[in-house]
Amino acid sequence: MALARTQYVRSGDVDIAYQVIGEGPRDLVLVFDNPSHLEALPDQPLLAEFILALGRFARVLWFDMQGQGMSGHVAGGVIPVESWMDDLIAVMDAEKSTTATIVAKGYAAQMAVVAAATRPERVASLVLLNGFARFARAGDYPAGLPESAHERFLDNLEAGWGSGSLLSILAPSWAGRPGVQEWWGRVERYGATPGHARARMRAVLDLDVRDVLPLVDAPTLVVHSRHNDFVRFAHGQYLAERIPGARLLERPGSDHWAGLELVGVIEEFVTGTRSEAPDSDRALATVLFVDVVGSTRYASEQGDRSWEAALDRFEGVAGATLPLHEGVLERHTGDGVLATFDGPARAIRCASQIRDEVRMSGLEVRCGLHAGEVTRRPEGIAGVAIHIGARVCALAAPGDVLVTRTVRDLVAGSGISFEERGEHELKGVPDTWALYAATS
Repeated sequence: MALARTQYVRSGDVDIAYQVIGEGPRDLVLVFDNPSHLEALPDQPLLAEFILALGRFARVLWFDMQGQGMSGHVAGGVIPVESWMDDLIAVMDAEKSTTATIVAKGYAAQMAVVAAATRPERVASLVLLNGFARFARAGDYPAGLPESAHERFLDNLEAGWGSGSLLSILAPSWAGRPGVQEWWGRVERYGATPGHARARMRAVLDLDVRDVLPLVDAPTLVVHSRHNDFVRFAHGQYLAERIPGARLLERPGSDHWAGLELVGVIEEFVTGTRSEAPDSDRALATVLFVDVVGSTRYASEQGDRSWEAALDRFEGVAGATLPLHEGVLERHTGDGVLATFDGPARAIRCASQIRDEVRMSGLEVRCGLHAGEVTRRPEGIAGVAIHIGARVCALAAPGDVLVTRTVRDLVAGSGISFEERGEHELKGVPDTWALYAATS
């Protein structure tokens, strides 16, 4: 799944892949460390919604750094930090961005601080997520990885690459979710080979940008997870102490990856305000649309009174079945219902039960499901996930329980099986989407 069309710009002799998300009044450049892949990372709804949420208040220029993901690779994987900075400027120039906030995670923070120090006219501010100036330990830098552990660290990285097993260290709160390890393994495989990943991290172990930190004039927010086992909290403290005027935000937990809870913090840092209304509530949910098939034909053939009775039967079945699967009826949609669930497997089983029960009364329904962020307000729920779920339902055949790949991946291990239904364009939603019909 891609959040936007992937484009390329030449930086030196290398092609750099990037996407543009959102149309906000400010520019924000987003860059992750390895592994990164513009079209594989968004398969995880938590991460996709984080990026989309940034695009609600800014124009996001998201790119894969040289040597990883969809961008061009170089032999040996060793890339000077100056080349990374050139890639950043190339992406900004391609989209006529004169100045931008850089949001950088992990070792991408090293590139970001060098860019802020050497090209201050292009960097409005910095947000450093679980970053560091140096990853290796030194006599005057006890936070880093000791030299005696370097080879063991690199051996483990290479041996586990492509399996997704490293997610237990990088994002422990995500690791237990169904399908997430499989997704992370795919991102690793798409992003780099095991040998290339090892070479890249060996180069990072040799890189030290501590001398640059006092030269950074851009307003800087350092966000670091308190119990991060991959990049220890002391790395973030070091950055905040040595970048003039930097603010340190201690994030609870141990995840190396960013989460939705940081969007409001970043927006307020960049814009001075939060656009999110105080009475709104964002959450990850599985969205289910159920529509009655052929309602117009049924009404014309059987009469309005018969149709109204049939619709009452459908709504009665849906109303009784949703609570059995912990579903929440959000609203009636004329000839159907919209419901949400906190678990995709329950949503699929609920949809199947509704379909089977209304079929016994002579009605046929189609069901569409997607998992993503929804926003709850007094007037009802909203969000891109709602639009995607509606588009999926519209493509479903009578009797189908049709789901996006996001839903399929999240229910891995649940015993639910699927048939592939190909790639489809969803009206008003970027890119093409792989869809699957639940069969059991």
